[in-house]
Amino acid sequence: MSQSELIELYIYEVTRRLPEQSRGDIALELRSTIEDMLPEDYGEAEVKEALSQLGDPAALAAQYRDQPAYLIGPRYFDSYVQVMKMVIPIAVVIALLSLIANQIITYSGEVAPVDAAASLLSKAIQTVLGIGVQTVFWITLVFVILERTGTGKELPLNGKFKAWTPDDLKDARYVPKEKVIKKSEVFFNLMWTAIWGCVYFNADRLIGVYENGRFEMTTPVFNQEVLLSYWPFIVLILVLDVALAIYKWVVSQWTVPIAFFNVANHVLSAVVFGVMIRNAELLAPGFVTKMEEIFGPQSLGVSGFNSEWVMWLALFAYLLAAALDSYQGFRKANISKPVK
Repeated sequence: MSQSELIELYIYEVTRRLPEQSRGDIALELRSTIEDMLPEDYGEAEVKEALSQLGDPAALAAQYRDQPAYLIGPRYFDSYVQVMKMVIPIAVVIALLSLIANQIITYSGEVAPVDAAASLLSKAIQTVLGIGVQTVFWITLVFVILERTGTGKELPLNGKFKAWTPDDLKDARYVPKEKVIKKSEVFFNLMWTAIWGCVYFNADRLIGVYENGRFEMTTPVFNQEVLLSYWPFIVLILVLDVALAIYKWVVSQWTVPIAFFNVANHVLSAVVFGVMIRNAELLAPGFVTKMEEIFGPQSLGVSGFNSEWVMWLALFAYLLAAALDSYQGFRKANISKPVK
């Protein structure tokens, strides 16, 4: 890494922690300060010495902020934020996944789906607020104690939990906005995986024809025994979904390996889905009869209810969505923008 790249990465590490409207001016000011600290004929050693004098980018950024963090000082603030970003989403995801799984598995069908969904939403809101408040409280309390007592003076200052040196800039990389994988995206991926997994194993109690005004299910859509015969493949897909989400969480940006992992997951899902819809017994006989009563039996292949046509249409819709998602994954993985 050249001397100029070290300087630009240091400036980037400082300014990315500041409001966007002030980054340009502060970058110019900081660049001028660094240049004034360097001799005319300088090398990497002189640059590292100057950056060492300026100190940790996180601490320097705290000095530029209009409003200092009074409760958590600059020494610990970046570590405090990093711990918050890491712990709160994990705690909320685990709590919500447990809640959703428990609600779906214990759903007996005695309560109307609308009422069950409203109850789940209410419990989910309470869970998120409760877990969020408790996590923020305990993390903040720990850092306040460190700040006020000074017992953590020997602890590292930055989000990596080690003392900062200019050599850390070699590990810093500019990540374009479109390339970043947001924690909220991973959160919703995990939520969706938990929901469809639980629904699959309880489809006969959740997916069906609801009638009688109270939305009571009278006819399940799928033959549960046939669905469960594919459970090893479904479990494999669920494991891969979770593994991909964790991989995204750790890397936090689209890369070519993540894009390939994403495509492989889509291909496996499409193959399993394709095999399942070829099974003529997948749909419950009662559901087919009910649909024929509503739409009429198929006549000459142009009218009435055609279960095979519906399933193939669903597969086509999934393949189209998977293709678009795979394309977007590779497009984001190949986005590259050098530090200016």
